[in-house]
Amino acid sequence: MDLKALQDHIRQHDFTPEQAQGYFLKLVEETGELAQALRHNKSGQPGMEDLKGSVAEELYDILYYVCALANIHGVDLELTHQLKEQLNKTKYNR
Repeated sequence: MDLKALQDHIRQHDFTPEQAQGYFLKLVEETGELAQALRHNKSGQPGMEDLKGSVAEELYDILYYVCALANIHGVDLELTHQLKEQLNKTKYNR
């Protein structure tokens, strides 16, 4: 699944603009959980039995809330990636 498809999937299943602040707070919470997973060295790609509390799970949760916030604010993350890459090419002489 590409980023656009993920963003569309999240929009279809979880789009509640009145919860924008809640999504942001969940993003912050998940970032803290990622820090904890990193501290406990729960890296790598786990299977279903080891997913809970892993770096992989927390990274996905962060990505989920980034996509949810992008949807609420009308941001196309794929287009933004392309535009940002153009800026970075100039800024960093890539």
